[in-house]
Amino acid sequence: MTGESMLQVRDLTKRFVLRRSVGEWVRRQPGETHAAVNAVSFDLARGEILGLAGGSGSGKTTLARMLIRLVEPDDGSIVLGGLDVRALRGHDLREVRRRMQMVFQDPYSSLNPRLSVGAAIHEAGRVHHQPGSEDAGPFVARLLDLVRLPAAAAARHPRELSGGQRQRVAVARALAVGPEVLIADEAVSALDVSIQTQLLNLFLDLRDELGLAMLFVAHQLSVIAEVCDRVAIMHLGEIVEIGPTAEVFHSPQAPYTRTLLAAHPRPMALADATDPEPT
Repeated sequence: MTGESMLQVRDLTKRFVLRRSVGEWVRRQPGETHAAVNAVSFDLARGEILGLAGGSGSGKTTLARMLIRLVEPDDGSIVLGGLDVRALRGHDLREVRRRMQMVFQDPYSSLNPRLSVGAAIHEAGRVHHQPGSEDAGPFVARLLDLVRLPAAAAARHPRELSGGQRQRVAVARALAVGPEVLIADEAVSALDVSIQTQLLNLFLDLRDELGLAMLFVAHQLSVIAEVCDRVAIMHLGEIVEIGPTAEVFHSPQAPYTRTLLAAHPRPMALADATDPEPT
């Protein structure tokens, strides 16, 4: 289920200063830099789930955070629905961040421990003036139902929930503002396998029910194989290969992709995606 392109990223680049000598500091010279993300380009269509895979330090999270300008890019462009994201300020930037929501790896640190589940979800919708948010009870109950949690969970606090339940709450809070793009940054990597499967099925259901576009950042290739229509493989800050997930996993073209696949323990989802059809 894919449609028109919603997000276009072109030549996105981010450099970090590694070290700066006293002389460079005095002369206000930049010093030695490292390109954490280097000239990355891709499109994301409505209803599509694009996986972003690669080893630790490949630039996946930096890239994801640049999309909503939690990290400021140095070069390149980000266009969401015709809007130049890098040019926006103030209210317009807040509106883009509403339209592109991120779900982080650790939901406990992203949720306010002092707020109940219901208060956290309602606050997000109220701040962004979402339809129905003036009536907290039904608004929260609808979002909890979307993430397959009972309405009674609204009265609980994050410490009272399991890891999987907390992540569902984080997803519900993201959905409360009415996003068009959901960015999941290692959103299931801290969960055990059975809970991972349940969350992955939830993401698929949400894509189908809401027509969301998703960028799914994961180092586990089994996760990518399970949910992603396409996959982009990152290495040393660059996308070295991008294409339909089954095609990339079955016939990798880039040497790094082949190395990544060879090092993977090949769980069932990945085996199904990579093994050729029997003849």
